[in-house]
Amino acid sequence: MTTTRNLLSAFIAVATIAMYPGAARAEADLDCKLQFSLSTWSAIFKHSEGSGVVTCENGKSMRVSIVAKGVGLTVGKSHVDGGTGRFSDVHTLTDVFGSYAQVEAHAGVVKSATAQVLTKGAVSLALAGSGEGVNLGVDIGEFTLTRAR
Repeated sequence: MTTTRNLLSAFIAVATIAMYPGAARAEADLDCKLQFSLSTWSAIFKHSEGSGVVTCENGKSMRVSIVAKGVGLTVGKSHVDGGTGRFSDVHTLTDVFGSYAQVEAHAGVVKSATAQVLTKGAVSLALAGSGEGVNLGVDIGEFTLTRAR
């Protein structure tokens, strides 16, 4: 009985030590970035659609679809090509999918630019991009990333 108990205790100790490094890796942040293009129109309501690619440091990447909807004192039409984004507090590639809260102030004539930080629970997304269009306003809404079909 004592031998069985000692073997069981030793097995549990070894299993715990063996699993510990894997658990520590699962908690580490994963560096993921977004490259995107986005077209937007607004007249009180704001609607944006686009696409992009999320690439993570572990070599995984995925094409994504982007839809943003909002409401506010806003008017205009613009297009961003070659926009970039950086995610924080990501543990797996699937953490980036979902709807992010968005608050934006924007203004542009011919040349248009955006820089904003979006949040979805613990995950944040910092966006930057420039393009062309005419826009002016302030709005609040959501920015949604889904897997591209």
